[in-house]
Amino acid sequence: MGRLSQSDRPETSKASTDSIRVSVIVPVYRPGPSFDDLIASLDRQTLGTSSFEVLLCDDGSGEPTGARLAAIARDRPHVRVLSLEHSGWPGMPRNHGVDAARGTYVQFVDQDDYLFDGALEKLCEYADQHSSDVIVGKEVGIGRRLPSRIFSHDVPNAVLGTDPLLEMLTPHKMFRTSFLRSNGIRFPEGKVRLEDHLFVMQAYFAASTISILASEPCYAWVKEPGSASSSRIDPESYFPHLETVLDLVEAHTEPGKLRDRLLRHWFRGKILKRLSGRQMVRYPDEYRDRLLDVVTPLVQKTFGPGVDAGLGFPHRIRAALLRADRREDLLALAHFEADITCRAVVTEARWSRGGGLHLTLRVTLTRDGRDAFVFESTVAEAPAAESSGSDAQAPVSKKKKKVTRLISLPVSTIDGLPETVLVADRELRNDRLDLFLTDGETGAERRVGGRQPRDLDAARISIDPVKVFGPDDESRGGALTVKIRRMGWTFETPLVAAPAVLARAGRSPLLAGRSCTLVAADDGTVELRREWPGGRAKDFAGRTVRRIRALVRRH
Repeated sequence: MGRLSQSDRPETSKASTDSIRVSVIVPVYRPGPSFDDLIASLDRQTLGTSSFEVLLCDDGSGEPTGARLAAIARDRPHVRVLSLEHSGWPGMPRNHGVDAARGTYVQFVDQDDYLFDGALEKLCEYADQHSSDVIVGKEVGIGRRLPSRIFSHDVPNAVLGTDPLLEMLTPHKMFRTSFLRSNGIRFPEGKVRLEDHLFVMQAYFAASTISILASEPCYAWVKEPGSASSSRIDPESYFPHLETVLDLVEAHTEPGKLRDRLLRHWFRGKILKRLSGRQMVRYPDEYRDRLLDVVTPLVQKTFGPGVDAGLGFPHRIRAALLRADRREDLLALAHFEADITCRAVVTEARWSRGGGLHLTLRVTLTRDGRDAFVFESTVAEAPAAESSGSDAQAPVSKKKKKVTRLISLPVSTIDGLPETVLVADRELRNDRLDLFLTDGETGAERRVGGRQPRDLDAARISIDPVKVFGPDDESRGGALTVKIRRMGWTFETPLVAAPAVLARAGRSPLLAGRSCTLVAADDGTVELRREWPGGRAKDFAGRTVRRIRALVRRH
């Protein structure tokens, strides 16, 4: 256990605590160059330095880290360094930070990440406004993709199991300090995997008010090469920690839909994803056996049919095979997924006079040169609900129901599996095709169109450049990529076309705004190229006409 020097100990006078709104707690261990970005972001905070403090909780780094932290604190009176004995994991330093915090709130930040300039001020204001115990500020992935549903809009009073709180279980949140202390909510100390899940779930269950601030970017979560999340897990040590999280959920919920909904999050993300497609195929045989030796009994004990019911089609199949300990079939399913080839080809491209670009695509999903997904449809009779009253003696009518099953999966037998495991009707209704543009200069990705296709052989999709690109958008366009959701599986592929097909579309009309042209690169991939900075008058005309159309429709 580390010791605080006299200068490190928290002041407890009313004057000192009233003036500090938030304590920023940073667990530190031999930080690299990116640590300077974090300190710079704290220096840029719009919240005055008299209103927040920074606790750099050094986990026994030694020199030269000690000297580096001392130099940072020397010219910043609101920064304190807590020198601790080495624990090897961030839980203990974070706990010391909470113990030493003088702020009304604590905000946890990791040493490789940084805060947006207005984060602390906005988070404190939002928490004060809604009397929040937990405040989930919008996280932005730097070099990593993050879930988006949780940050689609502000939620002053989020409900666990209803709002997508489980999408973001990182500790990068703001908590009311007195709430953590009074409920004894602490990080497990030592090398504990999923320690952030344990901490955050304790807080979620205990909180009176959980708030999501999605309208302001708060936290930049930076992907660093070689981070712990990038390495392969050790099954024997990892899954007992997962089981502790699941036990926590079961201790705070009754059997039923809420518990199933919560448990499904970890079943899907921590077990089933690790057994899918290319990931499963790449495992050495010995590692795969170790993994299944650990997760199979855990699944059989913890995750019942109610959890499976909310899974996507591929995961429902995987869950059934896993629960039945059908290892060869699990591997065959993974090979099936890994071997699927997706291709999206433009067969027709045309501009409308109104300024829309209309594409017809042929999307194929093949395996060994044949359709990957082959279906068999049957019609079964199901009894309708019996009527009451004067019609009680009338014959019970029968209604016919079409059932579509996937029959191309390499599963040895469906004996012993749920009879509906290969029924795909629900997923077929939710198939979707989306088109994305990757900016040629910035690399930023934006969705430019999408729809639910009736026919993948002739899927139609439209792009309105005026809506895709803002009036001051400097983008010159970029490559187009297709993302397909087919029966719960997702695929991503570059859009390709023959140059002659794109040439027939020509240049964009006046009402498309700045001139846009479809171009096929040497490898056949399609780019949407856009004029910039010219074309201002055409852009103005296109936007004006759309505003007039909108007014006419409203009246």
